[in-house]
Amino acid sequence: MAGKKVAVIGAGSSGLVAIKCCLDEGLSPVCFERSADIGGLWNFRPEGKEDGQATVMKSTIINTSKEMMCWSDFPIPKEYPNYMHNTYVMKYFRLFVDKFDLTKYIKFQHEIVLIKQAPCSEETGQWEVKVKDIGQDQEHTYVFDAVLVCTGHHARKYEPTFPGQEEFQGKIIHSHDYRDHKGYEDKRVVVVGVGNSGNDVASELGRISQRVFLATRRGTWIFNRVGENGLPGDVIASRRLTRMIFSLLPFNMLCSMIESKVNARFDHEKYGLKPKHRIMSAHPSVNDDLPNRILSGGVVVKPNIRRFTKTGVEFEDGTMEDNIDAVILATGYIFGFPFIDEKVIKVEKNVADLYKYMWPLTTDHPTLAVIGYIQPLGAIFPIAELQCRWATRVFKGLCMLPSKEDMKTDILRKRHAMAKRYVPSQRHTIQVDYVPYMDELADQVGCKPDILKLFLTDPRLALEVLTGPCTPCQYRLCGPGQWAGAREAVLTTMDRVYYPLNTRKCDESRRDTGMMKLLVAMVLIIAVIFKLFF
Repeated sequence: MAGKKVAVIGAGSSGLVAIKCCLDEGLSPVCFERSADIGGLWNFRPEGKEDGQATVMKSTIINTSKEMMCWSDFPIPKEYPNYMHNTYVMKYFRLFVDKFDLTKYIKFQHEIVLIKQAPCSEETGQWEVKVKDIGQDQEHTYVFDAVLVCTGHHARKYEPTFPGQEEFQGKIIHSHDYRDHKGYEDKRVVVVGVGNSGNDVASELGRISQRVFLATRRGTWIFNRVGENGLPGDVIASRRLTRMIFSLLPFNMLCSMIESKVNARFDHEKYGLKPKHRIMSAHPSVNDDLPNRILSGGVVVKPNIRRFTKTGVEFEDGTMEDNIDAVILATGYIFGFPFIDEKVIKVEKNVADLYKYMWPLTTDHPTLAVIGYIQPLGAIFPIAELQCRWATRVFKGLCMLPSKEDMKTDILRKRHAMAKRYVPSQRHTIQVDYVPYMDELADQVGCKPDILKLFLTDPRLALEVLTGPCTPCQYRLCGPGQWAGAREAVLTTMDRVYYPLNTRKCDESRRDTGMMKLLVAMVLIIAVIFKLFF
């Protein structure tokens, strides 16, 4: 039924696209945002961060390139850099909000107190949403037909403790509370954790601090933003043909190939970063600067902290560093939804029973969906958008979910596959691979590109869809939500990649088309094989 009222929780990247997807389906969204502005995590707040209010640090640059992270019917301007500083991400958000006139659907400075099923929910599937108007210091309760929870998973910080920590005389903070390098000049700093946040902090401080000690329990594999021939790494990696080839390789062989590739840039073992696990068994880190900081002595890699002293730390290998001024815990976040009735969603050890990482099994009606509660090997913005496209169609009754038994089976199958592939870790409970998960969602919506059909009707487009970057625009080529500009956007992807780089014209070199002809021949052979056997 059109016109259903939908509560959207949060006006960050997922919340903004959720509002638009509601409007696209003729639903009536009301978005509650506890801060005074849009952007969520990507809205840098120099005044500081409250626990539960996520924000990037001042120097943060996004790890996914603009062509892979854009919303599917709103490409990022070609003038923007391929890897955008957080200020550019916010500019893109504001362009999106203005284009689709979304601001009028957002109630700023409204904090969610509690979401629970309405008394008549068994019949209607409705929800009671208790909200605090921060400006008026008043609470109100509303009834909605459906809810989209768009709060992400980077808010509640996880802070481990170490023996002797209470006696340490220096400063201890979580990376959640790190804003910029100011105050750390010429200091001796320990950064705990080699995820993206820890590596970014260590790389930044490695330039201006006296010495940075980067402590890690098990090491990490480091990927580059800058890939082969200077292309964005995800533009190269996130391609359907690449995924097809990789899926045919044994896991250990695939890992060996990728490990050899990243070690060609710098030897992870010699830099003290090589972990025991294979490269595909943990969420990788993306950082172009850390090897330079290690090579120049600004950052020293160490094992995990064993204990604190009054003025320093002892590491697990028995070495000690004294006169430590600060310790920054880049130790991740606790996943959860404290404002949702635990009868609906209960998170234990960062694990929640959610079908396709979206739908709780505890309700009689599919009228509440969690958006962006994933950690993808790839861009999260377009994944959240496709989740919203599916959810809003479910709310309208245009798509149906399977039985609870089938949904539970799917959850357990994914959990088993994750446990088999990844090392045990609190951050490895919501992992997804970009292309397979996008296709999985697109199957539900009905917008997954049919490559064989495209080869018969539009070979040029089919070739790009199969061999080119799997951009979000591909999911607007057909089916519900089809966008007239999708074909052109897909075919001009590389033009937008190169555009911001062409600030100085060079003599154009002769192009060798031999490899392209060979590639086309390979693709045609693959297409014939698929037609015959699939």
